[in-house]
Order: sequence, then C-alpha cells, then structure tokens
Amino acid sequence: MLNHSISLEGYKSAGVSKKQLISFEDASKLIAMNAEPLGSEWISLERADGRILAKPVMARRTSPSVLLSAMDGYAVRDSDIADMPASLEIAGKSFAGNGFGKGLPPRACVRVFTGAPVPNGAERVVMQEDVCTDGAFAVFSHPPAKTRHLRFPGSDFSKGDVIAEAGRLLTPQRLVGIAASGNANLEVFRQPSVAILCCGDELVEPGLATFTPDGIPESISYGVAALVRRWGGTIADRHRLPDDLSRLQDAAHTAAAIADVVVVIGGASVGERDFAKQAFAALGLDPLFTKVAIKPGKPVWFGRMGRTYVVGLPGNPTSALVTARLFLAPLLAGLSGGRADDALDWQMTPAATAIAGCNDRDLFIRATMACGCAMPLSDQDSAGQKALADATLLIWQGRGTSPVGANTPIKTLIL
Repeated sequence: MLNHSISLEGYKSAGVSKKQLISFEDASKLIAMNAEPLGSEWISLERADGRILAKPVMARRTSPSVLLSAMDGYAVRDSDIADMPASLEIAGKSFAGNGFGKGLPPRACVRVFTGAPVPNGAERVVMQEDVCTDGAFAVFSHPPAKTRHLRFPGSDFSKGDVIAEAGRLLTPQRLVGIAASGNANLEVFRQPSVAILCCGDELVEPGLATFTPDGIPESISYGVAALVRRWGGTIADRHRLPDDLSRLQDAAHTAAAIADVVVVIGGASVGERDFAKQAFAALGLDPLFTKVAIKPGKPVWFGRMGRTYVVGLPGNPTSALVTARLFLAPLLAGLSGGRADDALDWQMTPAATAIAGCNDRDLFIRATMACGCAMPLSDQDSAGQKALADATLLIWQGRGTSPVGANTPIKTLIL
C-alpha cells in the first residue's frame, strides 16, 4: 500500500518549504520517499513480461525430473562396450516425451534423442557420430568420450528451490526459468494507473492541425504516455482540455477517482489562463513541491490529492519530457515495485565537446552518443521538438559547476 505518512514533514527541519524553489536533489528525494509499492496481484505467466515480483517464485518440480540424454546417440552400460569393437542389439528407441519405458536389457543399447529419458541401467550415451548401425545392431568401435552426455535429476533445480527473488524484474530469460519450474501464475506488484490531462486552448489532435490555422498539434501526451508504459504504469485516461478552470476541475476530480497518478501538462506558469494548480488546490491538493531549480523544467510540481499523486509538467515539449523522465519515471518505478533510484541511473560518460558551467540552476542538456562520448545537441530550446526526437541522453551539469573540457567524464542518463 502507499505510505501516505511520508511527505514534506521530514524536510521541514532541513528548511525545505512547499513554496520555495527547491533543488533537484531535494525534489528527487521527495519523489523517492513517496514512491512506495501499491500492493500486489496475481497474474498469468503470459501477462508477466516487464512486471516486478512481489513474492519469490519457488520451483514446483525438480528439473530434470528423470535422467535424460544430452545428445542424440545410444544409451549403454560401460561394461557392454569395455571391449572394442562391441556389437549391441538395439532394444528400442527413447524420445523426449515418449521414453523407452523399460530397463536396459543385458548386452543391448537403446537409441535415444536429446532430452529423452535414459533407460534404467544405462550409464552413458554414446554420440551417434561414433556409432555404426546395420539395422538391428549398433557397433561401437571407438573408446567413448569422457563426457557421459547425461542430464541428472535435479541438475538444473530441485523442487522448492528459489527461481526468482521478490523484487526481480520479469525479463524474457527469467520467464523461461519460471515456466520451467512449473509456475503458471505469479504474484507481482500492481502497476500504477495514470491519467494524463493536457491543457491548452491552442492544442488540437495531430491529424487535424493542418486544417486548423491557429492550432498546434498536441504532441506531449503521446511521449508522456509512452514513458508511463516504459516505467511500469498503465494509461487509465488521456484528455486534451481547454484553458477553462471549471472544465479542468471536473477532469481532475474524475482522473483522481480512477488513477493512482494524475499527470497534468501545461497550465503551471503564471499566465492568466494557467489554471492547473488552482484547479487541483480546490480539490484538496497537498503540494509537496511547487517548482524546482532546474533548466529546463523549473515549473514542474508534485503533490497529493487523497490517495492520488499529481505530477505537474511544463507545457513546453522538451521541458515536459525531461521533467517526466526526471520525476515521473522514478515515481512510477517505485509505485510499481521497483526502486525510484533505479530510474535515475546516472553514468559517467566522456564529453564529446567542451560544456559550459552553470550558475543557480541544475542544467539538463539534451545529447546523443557519438563515438562513445556524450555529444550535446546544438538546439537546446525547451520548445524544440525536432531536436528532442534526436536526443538519447541527458547531461547533468549541477548548479555552481565550472565548464568542463572535451573528454572530461560527465553525468549522463539515458533519456
């Protein structure tokens, strides 16, 4: 369940106020403090890709459950091929899923295939390449290899073994092991549901923008929705709204009733039609921070309304997606059962060119990789969208930092 007792109270002693411009580090800590798992649910294995385990998965069977052949060949006793050449009657065949079903007769062998049960009494499998046959008999003319080509019961795992620990992300390779262990249903952390409200009289659906001279294609919500899904959330609703306080209040009330997180895009500045905070405040919003000392994205804000979190993103496309990556992604990572810090995995990467220093705000520079180095994009306009499409990294230049030269390691984050 959400830990709603965690809020700004723990920061009051440090002098952090809901009203003041707070640092990126303090804002990130507030996100992480509130990003507690939402609870768990049982789902089928086929729906489990990308989810996070709430409970460990224990093997319900032993694997292999019987002695199996690791090769196509012939199952034999060592004593029967001790003297070369040896001619043994082929007593039958053993297939995966359809074994020979009997013990190995004296002075005989059984044709076996990879993954097939090895008959009782057999001590090794001789590869088919080392055996000649004349129909009813197999002739062994070469000393067998040291490898016995057997898969012993329990050599992979035993019943009761832990296949995957709680908290593990369910990857394709992990799902293979879980399915092999006999588990068809898993207990995973619940995914946070997200409602997206995008504000602006000027916004129109992308396909209609050509026919609306004063309209601007609404683009941000598509990127934010994709980010939500990437970081473990689901989309409960997505609305484009005019700059109308009453409409926004109604939409906010509805969104809070159906979603764990409401993302409101735009309407967060100081213009006469920027109603986002006002609309949510009327519905009982408890703001945890209202602006952050970063560029781009200073107007980003975060609060709680009952059992629902609210994340306010700036209206400029680059600012919105950068702040969503920095604050919304960690929130969703924690709510879905992971750790908020996992979404902010900063790496040290050489700078491709010299990078200017910063003064009073942390700077997040859009960049791409070039020959193993982080190359800042030439266009850093917060409203730019073509440049945003090319960005793959964020470079973090902290406030008060000096310029850095080319090849100097800098903090980068996959965008």
